[in-house]
Parts: sequence; structure tokens; C-alpha cells
Amino acid sequence: MPSDASADPQTAASQSVDSQVPATSATTSEVPAFGWSAYAERVNGRFAMVGFSAVLLIEALSGETFLRWAGLVP
Repeated sequence: MPSDASADPQTAASQSVDSQVPATSATTSEVPAFGWSAYAERVNGRFAMVGFSAVLLIEALSGETFLRWAGLVP
């Protein structure tokens, strides 16, 4: 058996198929797309949850509202 993986015809065929298939998400079979797609909305929602959790953490640790902590409200 050859030690080079490119000499294997099945491996070479799968590599050529992989280069033609667009990249999919790590968690679903959806292809990332611009615009109003389900994938974009899911990613946007996850970033929103991280941001909201960060604001709650700042308020809990500082004892002030986020707007006062950020200096936006006197």
C-alpha cells in the first residue's frame, strides 16, 4: 500500500469533489450567505446574546447601570 495519500484514487476523487462543494457551517449543513438568510440571522442572534450577557456582567460587577458605567449618562 503506498504511503502517499494522493496516490489513492478514492482519496483523489474525494478531494476533487470537496473542492467543488461550497463550505458549510460547522453546526448545520447550511451554506453561509449574505442577506436575510437563516444562517445570517442565527449568527446575528448569537452575537446579540453574547453582547447582552456582557452588559449584564458589567452591571453585576460594577453595581451601576451600563449607561453610567460607559459614561453616557451623568
